[in-house]
Amino acid sequence: MSGVILKASGLSVGYGKKVVVSGLELEVSAGEILTLIGPNGAGKSTVLRSIAAQLPLIAGTVSLNGNDIAAMSLGDIAKALSICFTDRITAEKMTCEDVVSTGRYPYTGRLGILSDEDRDIVREAMELTGISHLADTDIRFISDGQRQTVMLARAIAQQPQVLILDEPTSFLDINNKLRLLGILRELARSRNIAVVQTLHELDLAQRFSDRVLCIRDNRADRLGTPEEIFSGSYISELYGITSGTFEPLFGMAEASKVSGEPRVFVIGGGGTGIPVYRSLQRQGIPFAAGVIHENDVEYPIARALAAELVTEKAFEPISPESVEKALAIIKRCEKVVCTLDGFGTVNMGNKQLLEKSGYGGK
Repeated sequence: MSGVILKASGLSVGYGKKVVVSGLELEVSAGEILTLIGPNGAGKSTVLRSIAAQLPLIAGTVSLNGNDIAAMSLGDIAKALSICFTDRITAEKMTCEDVVSTGRYPYTGRLGILSDEDRDIVREAMELTGISHLADTDIRFISDGQRQTVMLARAIAQQPQVLILDEPTSFLDINNKLRLLGILRELARSRNIAVVQTLHELDLAQRFSDRVLCIRDNRADRLGTPEEIFSGSYISELYGITSGTFEPLFGMAEASKVSGEPRVFVIGGGGTGIPVYRSLQRQGIPFAAGVIHENDVEYPIARALAAELVTEKAFEPISPESVEKALAIIKRCEKVVCTLDGFGTVNMGNKQLLEKSGYGGK
């Protein structure tokens, strides 16, 4: 990454005299993706609109390439910074290519006449975002997801140094979410663009961000790498999660466990038990699981969903004590389900557990 392009110091933002977020400090470098996360209403979008000069600052400064953005002309701002918000556009009788072409207006002068170079840049932006086939389609007659991608192409055609996006994955299916975020990642790398965005999908924020800024209680609560932010119980605290749990390792939420006396015992491991855990949870059936190693991929899900869980230390063979503990629970259950196709050295205890349980198969 190169030097700092966008910097906010002592920032207080809001509407009129009402402060929504105060005391904000941030720096974004070329080639970096900074993602804002936090509860609904925390002020993430207000922060973006303020640093993009769409809302007046209540206090503090925003600088772009070392220049106070408040002292810059709108034309100069538009050449360095482009925005892509989820607001529905109301263009009349404009094709998708017409809309993308407006991204070149900071460079065309008052008449808005595009040069051949401008048109090449527009076509390149549409090809990059996969919407070339929509070039002649009226913007009013495409889906919300397609419209979102058109607006991204418009922002790219602006050839900014800083790209600001508010919930860019809204309205997109999972394939296009991944595709769009992959485009942003490539733009940051290949064109050295600084990207500032908000996301609600925490798993995507974890995977596609260089740094994450967490907003809550009218302030910037924490700033760090995804590895620093998505650790321990912090995300659960940030969002005040009480319905279900959040697994920071995978950036994944799980529903609340079904409490009560377990009716089913699941012998799993290696991820094979996860579909069964979730199926039992959906059916409202309390279950127990084991013996699961603490480094097993399904351990976090089992811990989140099982009414009772028997575990073994990482990398250790399943001990006779763990087998006996699991057998004691099985005696209280109506059914045993084994999701394993085979057994290895460290989980041979689960084979013994299955045999001793009296349920000889799956």
